[in-house]
Amino acid sequence: MRFQWSLILGLIFALLTAIFAVMNVDPVPVNFGFDVVSIPLILIILGCALIGGVVVGSYGIYRQYKLQKEIKSLKTELAKLSDAGNVMDVPGVQDDPLQTEEPAQR
Repeated sequence: MRFQWSLILGLIFALLTAIFAVMNVDPVPVNFGFDVVSIPLILIILGCALIGGVVVGSYGIYRQYKLQKEIKSLKTELAKLSDAGNVMDVPGVQDDPLQTEEPAQR
């Protein structure tokens, strides 16, 4: 359900951005430091939105990778602890100190 709401909000934001961009089609001067170019404002708005999406997507991928790496390390640690717990369950070791079974005498 959360994914659906995120998708709906993303589509609404994209629609609002597109409407805003279409209303601003006048050419504007853009100074690149070495040259000044006249570009339609719609391209600047859509380009900035695209760059923002790439930055946010890259951060999300990095965060997902980091979390998967942490999950993997925690699973290996859990497996080690589980194996260490199984070592304590070897036959011949008395788990309950109140249980006193004496071996049969001959």
